[in-house]
Amino acid sequence: MVAKLKDVAKLAGVSVTTVSRVINNYGSLSKKTIYKVHQAMQELNYQPNALARAMQGKPSNFIGLIFPNLTNPFYAELVNELESRLFAKGYKTIIASAAENEQIEHEYLGMLMANQVDGIISGSHNLGIEEYKQVGAPIVSFDRYLAEGIPIVTSDSYSGGRLAADYLVNWGCQNLAVLIDEDTSSSPTINRVQGVVDYMNEHDFEYTPLDVNEIQVEAVFPGDFDGVLAPDDEFALQIRSLAERAGKVFGKDFIVTGYNGSHLVQKIAPDLPTVVRPVDSLADELIDTLLKRIADPTKPLPSKELPVRLANPLPN
Repeated sequence: MVAKLKDVAKLAGVSVTTVSRVINNYGSLSKKTIYKVHQAMQELNYQPNALARAMQGKPSNFIGLIFPNLTNPFYAELVNELESRLFAKGYKTIIASAAENEQIEHEYLGMLMANQVDGIISGSHNLGIEEYKQVGAPIVSFDRYLAEGIPIVTSDSYSGGRLAADYLVNWGCQNLAVLIDEDTSSSPTINRVQGVVDYMNEHDFEYTPLDVNEIQVEAVFPGDFDGVLAPDDEFALQIRSLAERAGKVFGKDFIVTGYNGSHLVQKIAPDLPTVVRPVDSLADELIDTLLKRIADPTKPLPSKELPVRLANPLPN
């Protein structure tokens, strides 16, 4: 049987009004009373009705998180950090994995709004979703341009592209492939490719651009390439494996750089040169920006760009 408010009150030895006041942080109550109510709620597995609270004009204390997928180690770690940090601030999360599918994201966005979440952090990769222009709840975007007025928290993709390009050129690569994931949006992630292109042009260095959406990785690599600039760590590890199976020695006659630098990837492949995006700092900035939006939804907030670094560079 689902526990009700009166069941919590009876077990805690207090009135229903007192339980309601504890749940809604209303009025002055002793620590002893608050503790007894929370203990009773935990014992009965009582969950306050967030929608009912929202209908009464009270915060639901729920935050929606929309991300493309959680199989990518970087997204998984970022969502984990967001969830734990929000919980410490008194919020629970509803996590929606949009699977890079516009219809799925459309459904999730509707669900989040129906449940009256206090705010949304979205790392959507499904561009052009009109609903984001109409959502009433405060929204902060990770990495993507969603709509005018929605602040973006991201990392310095342009510098990340230049760091990877500089490393490979100075390594001594003679036949370099640059994998490009074509993105015609105005999202900040396109700056990574621009950083690579600008660096190569400044140093008059020739390279082979390859669109990841138009090639079969297994059919192209390792080929004659002695260096590859990959769009993320997963591509980098796949290409490295193909090169090693073909008899090439990583760090000697073949090199590849990754991107994102999740804790997991750095642990399982500590010698993979990769551009590290600061997961902890990104989580803090996303939450800080969202809480400011919740406090004052009408106040314009600037987008934030955090620095990146190159990790695990091998000596050339």
